[in-house]
Amino acid sequence: MTKTEDRVVAHYGTGGLYDRIMAALAASGVASGDLTPDHLKGVDEFHVGGVAATAALLDQIDIGPETRVLDIGAGIGGTARLIAARYGSEVTGLDLTPEFVDTAARLTRAVGLRARFVTGSALDMPFADGSFDLATLFHVGMNLADKTALFRETARVLAHGGRFAVYDIMRFGADPVFPVPWASGPDTSFLAAPEDYVAAGEAAGLMLTARRDRGEAATDFFAALKARTEKSGPPPVGLPLIMGEGAGVKYANMVEAVKAGGIAPVEMIFQKR
Repeated sequence: MTKTEDRVVAHYGTGGLYDRIMAALAASGVASGDLTPDHLKGVDEFHVGGVAATAALLDQIDIGPETRVLDIGAGIGGTARLIAARYGSEVTGLDLTPEFVDTAARLTRAVGLRARFVTGSALDMPFADGSFDLATLFHVGMNLADKTALFRETARVLAHGGRFAVYDIMRFGADPVFPVPWASGPDTSFLAAPEDYVAAGEAAGLMLTARRDRGEAATDFFAALKARTEKSGPPPVGLPLIMGEGAGVKYANMVEAVKAGGIAPVEMIFQKR
């Protein structure tokens, strides 16, 4: 593992994550034996827009039970579980942070779903060539300096004609004020412009087939979340459990940067030639 990867793991690996999630669920009246995927929605999707944003991207792709799916940077497994439940696909989640991999596997078993989770780097994936039909990437590229290596490895593990669905925060202007949800400081934040993603894809033999800029949708999401929080308070099981200390500051800095136009989430879908 590189020094940068060590810092990324240190940023995300806060310790005792599974136990904190289960304790928060118990405090809200959810017994472990009654746990369903719906109970995890507040913490499951660690990206702007949550489950709705995941569905908005995946709805553009033909996915079924026969689709072999790799979720790169799977976190605690929210996207992998959604794909397994919604499409019946064979799903593998890859993440650099061992605590996320352990938590993802335990939560997936707890809700009665099947998915495989593996610890490893997106720049050196522990999979054979052509192992997957679809790869997904949700808010991961911001922690990867070498986008060319990311796309090259993704292309390698995709079968001919395979798809790569990306939903990342991308650069349109100035850097955000740190800390933000994906980085405590600039040493682990590697924002890039959409054009950099396209160039990295082309170099790896992945052709861009669709793109949607989601800055306006992100602003609407932030406003709706603020309104719900002011009305009902923060959810008992929410992203602060993952972001740890300073979660409010990290989130606020991201929101301000999106509002200012310096950064925005972008959807991209690539296909292997």
